[in-house]
Order: sequence, then structure tokens, then C-alpha cells
Amino acid sequence: MNAKLKTHSGAKKRFRFTKDGKVKRNKAYKSHKLNSQSKDSKRKRNLRHATYADCTNMEKLRKIMPYA
Repeated sequence: MNAKLKTHSGAKKRFRFTKDGKVKRNKAYKSHKLNSQSKDSKRKRNLRHATYADCTNMEKLRKIMPYA
């Protein structure tokens, strides 16, 4: 009998698999220091949109999220 694989709990909060197999993720650097001295409005606006994880990380992501 094979053991069940566990999904990495941090990864399941941060990544989502799309139907075509890509991995969506949120952008970094948008949790604090959001005042106008550190980041301007354009930069903060561009950080809102999700993006795709790089293809070089796909093998690792599939390993830590086996049932996604």
C-alpha cells in the first residue's frame, strides 16, 4: 500500500494551477511600506495583478503540490 503524499501547506496558500497546467501566483513586495515615499502609484497598481510562475520552477511546484 502506497503512502499518501502531503501537499505543502505554504504552497497551497500561494499558488493555483490553471486548466492548461500553468501556475498562477501573486507578486511580491506589496505587503508593507506602501506610502508614496517608497512605492509610487503605478508600481503598486502593477503589483495587484497576478502573474504566472516561471517554467524553471514547475517541476518543484508539481512535487510539493501533487494533487493540484
